[in-house]
Amino acid sequence: MFRFELICSDGKARRGRLITPHGIIDTPVFMPVGTQGTVKAMIHKLLEDINVQIILGNTYHLYLRPGPEVIKLAGGLHSFTGWHKPILTDSGGFQVFSLSKGRTKDNRSGVRVFEEGVEFKDHLSGSLHFFTPEKVIELQEILGSDFIMPLDECVEYPTTYAYAESALLRTLRWLDRSIKHKRREDQALFGIVQGSTFEDLRILSATATVERDLFGYAIGGLSVGEPKDIMYDITQVVCEYLPWNKPRYLMGVGMPEDIIECVARGIDMFDCVAPTRMARTGTLFTHSGKLNITNEAFKKDFSPIDEECSCYTCSNFTRAYLRHLYKSEEISAYILGTIHNLSFYQKLMQDIRIAIEEGRFESFRRSWMERYSSKLC
Repeated sequence: MFRFELICSDGKARRGRLITPHGIIDTPVFMPVGTQGTVKAMIHKLLEDINVQIILGNTYHLYLRPGPEVIKLAGGLHSFTGWHKPILTDSGGFQVFSLSKGRTKDNRSGVRVFEEGVEFKDHLSGSLHFFTPEKVIELQEILGSDFIMPLDECVEYPTTYAYAESALLRTLRWLDRSIKHKRREDQALFGIVQGSTFEDLRILSATATVERDLFGYAIGGLSVGEPKDIMYDITQVVCEYLPWNKPRYLMGVGMPEDIIECVARGIDMFDCVAPTRMARTGTLFTHSGKLNITNEAFKKDFSPIDEECSCYTCSNFTRAYLRHLYKSEEISAYILGTIHNLSFYQKLMQDIRIAIEEGRFESFRRSWMERYSSKLC
């Protein structure tokens, strides 16, 4: 029911296609984050209009609200949300470690890790819950998402070698339990490579995870505060130990420059809250870099956000008008900003795929990076 077709490559950059029960996904792909079954400030029709192929849901958040019993009665996440294209659900492991209340410097208050699983507090109500690898698989089987992730132990940056090693070994044991407990054939399970910023631990984790012969492989524990050059180096190291014929997913990484650099290192799938979250605060992407649309400089600027963008927002509204909407805190500001940012990302991924197909990805990468500035205007 699932297949990954590698169409062509250009250096380490790969152009592929994921076949799923809910549709075909062209890779490299950026997956907008729909944490609670919806992409914030968007409706599904708007996502379809800009050709979004797949969205993410989050097991932690959906477990807490509305709860698995509601989604089960609805017939699964596709039916409950009305999104009938592919869905990937994260295990919620990152949220368990990042959102629980009462955390202290040792990262143990509010979250208690045992061999059996992880105990955590609801970040809103403070109620106590317990996730095991088996329960996380069961929850995702109720959700019915196409791609599912096993429970893993997330490690913050910086951390010690001993803690990173302990966490990756526990992640592997949890993965084995997840594989054993998985029942549904219409879901594809990814393994997650951990090991923090220690190359030998990453190699150990990648090698051992690949031995489990899963549909695809994810790289977790990056974009958590480490310098970008370290993130790029670790990504490259891990990709060297992942199968060429299976999809590779870099979890939580998604700034435009990071996408281009990590496609160059062999990554196929990306997700990040950046384009939607930043749109809601007035940060919009252009081919020359990011701009803060609320700045005074745009008060009388009657040009579109990006002259090269043909999205609904850029085709119909000016920077001056959008600034007015943001300053007035109109809901339409967040919708129009999100339409633009996600359209920018969709166009970026399309341009990357075309460049790989035409064997000019390296020149595209250089010219795009030379023009784009990570500074905020």
